[in-house]
Amino acid sequence: MHLDRRHFLTLAATLAALPLTGRLARAEQILEQVRFFVPANPGGGWDQTARTMEQVMRTAGLIGSAQVTNVGGAGGTVGLPQFINQWGGQGDGLMVSGLVMIGAIIANKSPVDLSMVTPIARLIGETEVIVVPKESPFQTLQDLVAALKADTAAVTWAGGSAGGTDHITAGLVAKAVGADVTKLAYVAYSGGGEAQAAILGNQVSCGISGWGEFSEQIAAGAIRALGISAEERIAGIDVPTFKEQGVDVVFTNWRGVFAPPEISDEDKAKLSALVEAMVKSPEWQAEVKKREWLDVYQPAEQFQATIDEEVTRITGILQSLGLA
Repeated sequence: MHLDRRHFLTLAATLAALPLTGRLARAEQILEQVRFFVPANPGGGWDQTARTMEQVMRTAGLIGSAQVTNVGGAGGTVGLPQFINQWGGQGDGLMVSGLVMIGAIIANKSPVDLSMVTPIARLIGETEVIVVPKESPFQTLQDLVAALKADTAAVTWAGGSAGGTDHITAGLVAKAVGADVTKLAYVAYSGGGEAQAAILGNQVSCGISGWGEFSEQIAAGAIRALGISAEERIAGIDVPTFKEQGVDVVFTNWRGVFAPPEISDEDKAKLSALVEAMVKSPEWQAEVKKREWLDVYQPAEQFQATIDEEVTRITGILQSLGLA
């Protein structure tokens, strides 16, 4: 079809007037650079989240460039002081952390805590899952529970940092079934990759972590899932809950992002706008679905209130388990 200049200009004007969903358009770049700080080793849930954020932000055109720095250890309490002391006032920094860090701060009696950084947003939630090596004699959660009640110390658990979500969930399971929580044989690892290696190598009886850290190995048949900590079954995850197997424990992990202390109001607003744009992007929604995460987005003010509530809640749980 031949278009003369008048028809061409008319068509161009019509296309320009279409809403964003009606034409191909790239999102407006919000920041030239973002530097992600992950207070954990590569391979774990926080690292996965940071690298997924980087990929989505770049693909969606929200940022120009990004880099990821990992400083692992003790549920994030090794890296947190570095983020506070060395990244202060830097408006392009985002630390990826979560509920695990709250427990680790309490359990490790850390001199620094999340009141010293700037909450930006809560992002995702994730159910915990108990897994065993494929050669394990435990075929069901009830098999594991029976062993736990018979000799609590003989059942070894691989999970994240001491006092973190994995440790708390394992303790709650032991407590719920009447096992001796004080004898829980929990082996803390600072990265998901290390915990996976221990499980795959039959070095422990079982493992516990967020679903995303084990989902690929479960799908491949390298490890078996015995149960998840969700309130009810999750679409796409063919694993029974703890509750439906007679273990009355429900616990959901979450992850979010924090800016350094002492950033300007303008930088906080830009980071908040960046994360909100990412959360609303189709690229992010696709990743959330693919990774079977739960969308629990909260902007800064609501996120701050959640953190305050969680500090109180987790302190109580850890004290009841003898971990604080």
